[in-house]
Amino acid sequence: MNKAQQASVELRAMDELAAQDSPMHRLSPLSKLFVTVLYIVVTVSFHKYDISGVFVMVLFPLVGYQVGMIPVHTCFHKLRVVMPLVCAVGLFNPFFDKRIVLYIGAVGVSGGGVSMLTLMMKGIFCLMASFLLAATTSIEDICRALRQLHVPKVLTSLLLLTFRYISVLLDEAAIMTDAYRLRAPGQKGVHISAWGSFLGQLLLRSMDRATALYESMELRGYHGEFHYAQGRPSGLVAVCHWVCGADRAGAAVQSAGAAGRTFCLRRGAYAVF
Repeated sequence: MNKAQQASVELRAMDELAAQDSPMHRLSPLSKLFVTVLYIVVTVSFHKYDISGVFVMVLFPLVGYQVGMIPVHTCFHKLRVVMPLVCAVGLFNPFFDKRIVLYIGAVGVSGGGVSMLTLMMKGIFCLMASFLLAATTSIEDICRALRQLHVPKVLTSLLLLTFRYISVLLDEAAIMTDAYRLRAPGQKGVHISAWGSFLGQLLLRSMDRATALYESMELRGYHGEFHYAQGRPSGLVAVCHWVCGADRAGAAVQSAGAAGRTFCLRRGAYAVF
């Protein structure tokens, strides 16, 4: 399995997490979005030396993971690439702020060391809260909550289509990588000299897929706005709700199998995910 396939599998695993059933999953998407944003604002507003106050804020994501029945290590595994970058934010603070602000026994701790730990905890806790929202709320529910907050429909539609199209791009990249490997046996990955043509072909194939998707949506009644269902319909029914509205959500559903494509067949219902 190449890296593009691994990324595609992890992206679909997030959809599976959001489709689970728990008290946290059943909460209103709008309330979860509001609480998460409020939590992030409160967390980052702590003073850079208030390490004890920031430490208390870890309770919210920990309780949320327990209620949502999501193991905490899943969060750190999924965010293993981002976590080091967040922790590196305050790495140089001890070199600039050498004033002693805390004593642990006879050992003095500089303000730079305290602020570094505070910044690290702020970043980690905010990431944990954001992942909790993403793991218990589907992208469709998040966009529906944003529309209830009167976020322009152009932005919510763009967010939804961009997120869904990432998996399509990853599938295309995986297919092209496998084809390249078959034509270059013994070579590890795509050679740097072939990256230009590789990315160009990926762009062209992506544009073709995007054009086909948009034309199909227009033929099925898309007029520039998605309709979001109330409640938490699951699986393909949720996709039908998302595309064609709750009143036409009884669309016939057909799976296209290996390519990971889903077609909702009826007027106003089309999606490729």
